[in-house]
Amino acid sequence: MVRLNRVQQQARTRAAVLAAAMEEFTEHGFAGAKVDRVAARAELTRGAVYSNFPSKRSLYLAVLLDSVERTPGSDAAEAAGLADAAEAFARVWLERLPLTGDSPDASKLRSRSLTGVFDDEPGRTAMAGLARLDGLLLALALESCRAPAAGRRVRPAELILTLLHGAGHLAETAPGFGDPFDVARACRQLATLEADDPWNPPYLPFIAAPRLCRDAWTPPVELTDAITGRPVGFEDDGVIVVLGTGRLGAAEEAVRAGEAVRAGEPATVALVTDDPAELGALVRLRVTDFAECLRRAFGEGAGLPLRLVLDDRGALASAAGAATSEDTEAAVRIQDGKIIARAEGRGAAYAAATAPAPAERQTGTGAG
Repeated sequence: MVRLNRVQQQARTRAAVLAAAMEEFTEHGFAGAKVDRVAARAELTRGAVYSNFPSKRSLYLAVLLDSVERTPGSDAAEAAGLADAAEAFARVWLERLPLTGDSPDASKLRSRSLTGVFDDEPGRTAMAGLARLDGLLLALALESCRAPAAGRRVRPAELILTLLHGAGHLAETAPGFGDPFDVARACRQLATLEADDPWNPPYLPFIAAPRLCRDAWTPPVELTDAITGRPVGFEDDGVIVVLGTGRLGAAEEAVRAGEAVRAGEPATVALVTDDPAELGALVRLRVTDFAECLRRAFGEGAGLPLRLVLDDRGALASAAGAATSEDTEAAVRIQDGKIIARAEGRGAAYAAATAPAPAERQTGTGAG
């Protein structure tokens, strides 16, 4: 009973801090906000605030994530085609744009702006990686649509996101400029753009071969796919890739290698960090926000060939024998409940995905 009361009290304290911080950031923005004023608004001590959020930046990220989780979303119908899906996604994304009468600081909060929040090198690196990950996720969703324009759609997806983020920046700095409906229609056109968009990284021939093994595999439980929100099981054969915040751009290797070599085997990407309070919170915010947009625009039938796990505590990384640093890039291939290949460094996902299975090694017909 004592423990239950303590947990309830912690939950109430956290909720009070978040409510007070929302008011503070709405009035003063991130730069002008003061933790002392947040504590006063919540009728708590400064120490009580810092016991829940170790920095102003972590508090700001928590406020944004709380607003994402509380935003009601309409039920989405399965997108009928490529252009329709791109326009639907743009409309959902543009809902965050501030209203003309909003104050500058309220506008930034409404649009979930991170301008000026991450100016250090690790933060900028993580932001760049998350932008590439967003482009990949949108591309995979577009590729899943029933449409004559098949093939890789990463470049059109990145153009769509460039336009949407540009519209968001203008809404902050020049309220009332532009028509969101025109932006959504432009995204519709960009989705069908005929772009030379192959996946053929020049470093693929130089990737080191994986280490073949037959190690025990004891996967963690109670992890969820950040895209669908459903529990993830790791009993099936497939590739598990562990990426730090500085290596998020490598996620596509697991998908493309799996499509070409191991069709039908799921690719799981675990995002890890050794800075859970700030960089980890940033990753959770961006992925959660983007996943909600994808679900609302594409419905549950999008069928992305990728499972994305926010491995905050490093449970999946530990099971795979991988580190949780910013530069982590490691992968394992699972077959019949065993780890049969390990790879680290650049190209690890591709190396693990193309590793020959035990039967192929015996016959000499491996694909890697």
